[in-house]
Amino acid sequence: MPLVKFNHRIPIMDRMFPEFLDITENMLTEDLFQRENWMPSINVKEHKNDFQIEVAAPGFTKKDIEVSISDDVLTISAEGKQEKEEKEENYSRREFYHNSFTRALTLPKSVDLKKKIKANYDNGILSIHLEKMEVTKSIEKKKMIEIS
Repeated sequence: MPLVKFNHRIPIMDRMFPEFLDITENMLTEDLFQRENWMPSINVKEHKNDFQIEVAAPGFTKKDIEVSISDDVLTISAEGKQEKEEKEENYSRREFYHNSFTRALTLPKSVDLKKKIKANYDNGILSIHLEKMEVTKSIEKKKMIEIS
């Protein structure tokens, strides 16, 4: 049961915009900023010969991140754990932190999976470099079909 109840003061608004009012009520009652709901931001840049994907994943190490491709789907996942302990004269405090995410992107057919795929993680940014296939110009041959 939510602690804050959205009070609908204008009955006609309830009938005209019921979905909007429900969304507004949920925004006030749900914790939208939970770490479990966190997904990293992703930038995809397409150039003439390649794709550059940047993932904002601060707080992780290289060992925490896994990048794989299966059936033209690029999967980026990470799982980070930290433990922090503070000891003072009269108390001891220990904090545990766990964060994880998984993102999957369907790759376009123009990505050349036979070429080496490069990934680099620096200052909280994961960069993935994917080469495009070389486009071979094929001469379209026209074949006439006889109608009987």
